[in-house]
Amino acid sequence: MKKFLIIGLGNIGSEYEETRHNIGFKIVDALAEKENLTFESARLGSVADFKIKGRFIRLLKPSTFMNLSGKALKYWMDKEKILVENVLVITDDINLDFGTFRLKTKGSDGGHNGLKDIQNVLQTSTYNRFRFGVGAQFAKGRQVDYVLGHWNDEERDLLKERLERATEVIQSFVLSGVNRTMNTFNNT
Repeated sequence: MKKFLIIGLGNIGSEYEETRHNIGFKIVDALAEKENLTFESARLGSVADFKIKGRFIRLLKPSTFMNLSGKALKYWMDKEKILVENVLVITDDINLDFGTFRLKTKGSDGGHNGLKDIQNVLQTSTYNRFRFGVGAQFAKGRQVDYVLGHWNDEERDLLKERLERATEVIQSFVLSGVNRTMNTFNNT
């Protein structure tokens, strides 16, 4: 059975729950809800598992905080013997307009501390990532406040549809592979 690890990046704690930086958590939560799953506390995070057409999928929300996401990712990859090509890292991206999707199989961390830690732990920049655009509506020097800030009313109104579409991205990644998923969903 093919195994997949879908890791949503975010920070634990209610104060971060509705922030732009926690879109990774929000997307895996949306998929868990769609599949009628409940996350359980586990080592280095919360996990929920399900199967689609003979494929095992583990959803992971690390409890390590964003800057140490690689530790949780590596632990679960090793424990479940999941190949790096079957990992999908979901994160926010200020370089994309709100709600825009960009899947990539490699690249830089783009200044994102969660991705920086993952690349450091995996010792490679070749791993699948799903970037969800959060926009860059902040003044110079206010990036941290922006990504740790809450969704505005317009974003909140559009978020439900974007989350539904994001769950389709994950299902496509598992069932159709990263290349077909990139062709179908990038920049949508």
